Amino acid sequence: MKTKKGTLTVQRVKTGFTTKKVVFSAMAIALATVIATVIKLPSLPNGGSVTLFSMLVVTLVGYWYGPTVGITAAVTYGILQFITEPYAIHPLQVVLDYPLAFGALGISGFFSRGKNPIIRGYIAAVLGRFIFASLSGLIFFTTYAKVLEENLAAVWASLLYNMSYLLPEAVLTVLLLMMPGVKKALAKLKEMAED
Repeated sequence: MKTKKGTLTVQRVKTGFTTKKVVFSAMAIALATVIATVIKLPSLPNGGSVTLFSMLVVTLVGYWYGPTVGITAAVTYGILQFITEPYAIHPLQVVLDYPLAFGALGISGFFSRGKNPIIRGYIAAVLGRFIFASLSGLIFFTTYAKVLEENLAAVWASLLYNMSYLLPEAVLTVLLLMMPGVKKALAKLKEMAED
């Protein structure tokens, strides 16, 4: 706030979050949550499932608005996933599996420009989620390991387990994103989302 000869003027602080960004992000989070909880293939024994493009919906926020808004929306989505379907053996898993792994979907915002930004951003986001989910899985599997050889097996178990549901969804999503009609629709959606 500044005063000029007795007059009070208020300076607007630009935060990067506008009403439109919050509304579009909230719609994406809500849609992704519905897809992840209602429209999904059966879950794997200890969590994880292939959904019909829920990760794509979350990564779109980064594509529309960049990494700050994208990561914020993705972390929010991760916390909502924990609230709706919590699963953890170790407290560190809660942090790795939910705000960090799902939050990594927001790194798509670092790829919001250039050639094939949606596909590049989506692949980077899923890779980020894979890394955090695999670290979490490593904690889960090593809880039961007693010797080094079993720890090495735990590394492979975590990597293979997380690939078993993230890779099929990623492949299906990239194939979808390569379709000309989908590219055109997503470009139009980005125009609508922009301020």
